[in-house]
Amino acid sequence: MKFRRTLLGLAAITAVATVLATFSVGASAQTAYKPEYKMSLVLGPPTPWGMAGKIWADLVKERTQGRINIKLYPGVSLIQGDQTREFSALRQGVIDMAVGSTINWSPQVKQLNLFSMPFLMPDYAALDALTQGEVGKEIFSTIDKAGVMPLAWGENGYRELTNSKKAIKSPEDLKGMKIRVVGSPLFADLFTALGANPTQMSWADAQPALSSGAVDGQENPLFLFTVLKMQNVGQKFVTTWGYVADPLIFVVNKEIWASWTPADQAIVKQAAVDAGKQEIALARKGLVEAGKPVLKEIEGMGVTVTQLTPTERDAFVKATRPVYAKWKPTVGNDLVAKAEQAIAARKQ
Repeated sequence: MKFRRTLLGLAAITAVATVLATFSVGASAQTAYKPEYKMSLVLGPPTPWGMAGKIWADLVKERTQGRINIKLYPGVSLIQGDQTREFSALRQGVIDMAVGSTINWSPQVKQLNLFSMPFLMPDYAALDALTQGEVGKEIFSTIDKAGVMPLAWGENGYRELTNSKKAIKSPEDLKGMKIRVVGSPLFADLFTALGANPTQMSWADAQPALSSGAVDGQENPLFLFTVLKMQNVGQKFVTTWGYVADPLIFVVNKEIWASWTPADQAIVKQAAVDAGKQEIALARKGLVEAGKPVLKEIEGMGVTVTQLTPTERDAFVKATRPVYAKWKPTVGNDLVAKAEQAIAARKQ
């Protein structure tokens, strides 16, 4: 009897020890923070995109009292500059965090092509209606299911057209022009429909191609024109047509996210939301004020700026409707319909 009690006692001690060991392993896994987390960015400061990462990293470090330290890797240097591989690298854990482009991630998450549907969003109110409403929530749910934790929205801005040849006022003006586009099939379809010759290449390759004249033009947010002084690579003409916008998304690798305490998760998410709001204001600076000071600044560089009239813009809309119709099923008919309804109901 005494021997049996001894065995039971030993069994109880072993069980308690096992529970304690399991708890200890779980607790250490929860709190095993890395000394540094790698954040991927396409552009670094002083661009709004780069500032999004810097503001987020600074807020997180401050609010976690240094428990979470983030290092910025602009130029998507963690994946040898290949922007379209960024989302896959996030899922795989090559990258810990990112402020990424909906365009660059659209090959992996087809719903993100929504923002590249030609002329879907006529103004900033339309863009906000999508990212800050039910459409934005649905897209975040899709990204979550795709294996990355989405936290907040930022903005790369409306993409405008520049070239070295002439003022672009109609689709006919684009015929035969070599235009650098991002690595998305939708953009290739779009510029082909307009009669141009789209050439997909990274931005690192695009700059010397523009400078040498091997490529005639490109499309990007206007802040990039002023930061990089694109007139120095032959871009003497700008057309503002607002054909697509490129929201940014603040994300974290899921394993990294799970390694943080709930309290720190909340801090990181709120810091992303706060950084996103600040960054959106930076991206729109000079473009939402009366007179659009950014356009005046570009004109001061000796560049011809063309702002399309509604009639001129409609010609581009009509020319690209077949592309819109082709890509609608890929993005999702229901999602596009929700987006169209949200935009129609927006407050201006």
